Amino acid sequence: MKLLFRFFIVSLITIHSLHTQNIKISGQIISDGELEGIHVINRTAYRYATTDKNGFFIVEGKESDSLYFSSIQHQPKTIVLSKKQIDSRSLTVTLLESLNELDEVVLGAILTGDLNSDIGNSETKRPLDFYDLGLPGYTGPRMNLVQRRLYEADSGPLILPRIPPVINFYKLLNMMSGRTKMLKEQVKLDKNKQSILRLRDIIGPLFFINHDLVEDLRIEFYYFCTDDPDFQDRCINRSDVEVLEYLDEKLIEFKDVQLSKN
Repeated sequence: MKLLFRFFIVSLITIHSLHTQNIKISGQIISDGELEGIHVINRTAYRYATTDKNGFFIVEGKESDSLYFSSIQHQPKTIVLSKKQIDSRSLTVTLLESLNELDEVVLGAILTGDLNSDIGNSETKRPLDFYDLGLPGYTGPRMNLVQRRLYEADSGPLILPRIPPVINFYKLLNMMSGRTKMLKEQVKLDKNKQSILRLRDIIGPLFFINHDLVEDLRIEFYYFCTDDPDFQDRCINRSDVEVLEYLDEKLIEFKDVQLSKN
């Protein structure tokens, strides 16, 4: 089944590659928001690109192709390539920032201090959200920039459950280009960096009150801990006491390694 699926994907990509009229078009995004990491998708020719930190990108296309511009921080936009843009091999696109405004909340006339009672007396209606519209949405903790990019690049199923089934080309292209893997590595590095800062500035000073290790080796010791496959389970979202117990175990291993080097 996996072999058949791979053959189907390769065949589909081969068919799209037969469109030899595509040319490389240099473009730039104009926006007041962040310019790096904006997705540029040629929905007609199934070509894909992302912008650099200055908003520049290069994408393949031909006249009448539809380009779709997408970013969490911007309103999506679709343009159709004109003959003028193809001839000049350049285009400039202005994107508007996506602003999430909260609806005004009007309280009921009678407030008793009892939450259930006050909600019942309120005439306000719950605003529609993505669950009401049957759309995917994120309700977890606030993500940083790299986490947002990973969520955007890898969200949703690879095969959309429709009749006939539809391939999520956006996710597929991110996988094939290695962008998804790169973003996952960046997220992991960010987590390790935050963990090392916590060990160095918060847990470490407490730990080394009762443990002996020369100052020059302490940073190396912290990295030694983060390289452990059990580090995430033992230290992330754990109490200080649990982390101290883990460091106690790792310090013994670290000193053994140092002795073997000498």
